[in-house]
Amino acid sequence: MAEASIFPFPFHQHDFPNGLRLVTVPLPFPKIVSLYIVVHAGSRNEVEEGCSGFAHFFEHMMFRGTPEFPPDRYEAVLQETGASSNAYTDDDRTVYHTTLTREDFERVLAMEADRFRNLSYSVEDFQTEALAVYGEYNKDSTEPANKLFEVLRDTAFDRHTYKHTTMGFLSDIQRMPRMYDYSRLFFDRFYRPEYTTLVVTGDVSPEVVRAMVEKHWGAWQRGSYQVQIPHEPPQSGPRAASIPWPTHTLPYLLIAQKAPAYCDESLDCAALDLLTFLGFSESSALYEKLVLDEQSVDLLWASNSDHVDPYLFTVMVRVKDPAQFPSVRQSILDTLAGFAAQPVSVPELEKVKSHLRYRFALSLNNADSIAANLAHYISLRRTPETINRLYRLYSQVAPEDLQRVARWIFTESGRTTVTLQHEAA
Repeated sequence: MAEASIFPFPFHQHDFPNGLRLVTVPLPFPKIVSLYIVVHAGSRNEVEEGCSGFAHFFEHMMFRGTPEFPPDRYEAVLQETGASSNAYTDDDRTVYHTTLTREDFERVLAMEADRFRNLSYSVEDFQTEALAVYGEYNKDSTEPANKLFEVLRDTAFDRHTYKHTTMGFLSDIQRMPRMYDYSRLFFDRFYRPEYTTLVVTGDVSPEVVRAMVEKHWGAWQRGSYQVQIPHEPPQSGPRAASIPWPTHTLPYLLIAQKAPAYCDESLDCAALDLLTFLGFSESSALYEKLVLDEQSVDLLWASNSDHVDPYLFTVMVRVKDPAQFPSVRQSILDTLAGFAAQPVSVPELEKVKSHLRYRFALSLNNADSIAANLAHYISLRRTPETINRLYRLYSQVAPEDLQRVARWIFTESGRTTVTLQHEAA
């Protein structure tokens, strides 16, 4: 018997002639609609040297308005409709999202279509926003975790655009006020229908939504730019960096391994997700040892973050005493080596699989959270079906798959270590 789909709602997928894709999910939540606009362009797409940070920059600039809907009028419409609206940028995507009543949906859909086609800003507006981005970078840089990941990526990658964070390199952010012309080029390249997927969830009819999108977005013209992402060569040996921190903080340790890209066709990505939870979640043996028993760390976290291209499996700890750095580091390395040396028990593995399925199912409890989940996966494969494929792979992973992937991924040659501690230490 075929395994049931983890995504329980029927979805309707339609491609328009200009390349725009629409995914509609009718839901049994009366009068509420969520609109997520997924632009398949994040910091990964910033391929020219000296031009990092522009995907995040346009998350700001898109609120600068158009001739028909300048910023004040745009905000007034959102307030009149009672809509909840925001945006975020990541490595592989920029997402604009609004949740509102069904009656106001077409009004906002039309307003969004206008700003995606007709965004307008002056040189002065551009420079003002560029300085705001610089301020945001300076603010974020006061947080140790942000600096850790900035240095980690710069150390771990040589050529791929994952080398810089979504915010961008500091030198590029400082140059940004002088790059108005390039900003228009970036917008012209990536704010195009073939780089965009609309996700609509809630109290909607797929046929009605399709007609609305055709009406307001159908004339949007396809572009011609095809981005060429630099290939990252294999890492040939361990790398390390240390960050002296000017103010008092508990020491941090990051241990990262080069990891495969998101994939819904082979077991490798799914197996690494399961290893992340087995080794480093609050129910793991390592958490019990370091956090509960020894109390040597007050934070233990790991992630196999989904990315379009090969990225990093990362473990982060915050250590209470610098003298405990060596033993904590060794405990993490022993955990990684243990997965390669000995298979996980079947009951333990099945327990984690069940937990992941229930956790995902419980997150699908309203129109906004359903659209948010879809936006994440659609940015990777442009279809909700990838969620079902991934969770079917989870169910197929066996202990020997975990062991094989651990032997492949958790090697010294593919490891990057970053530490951060108070410079006086």
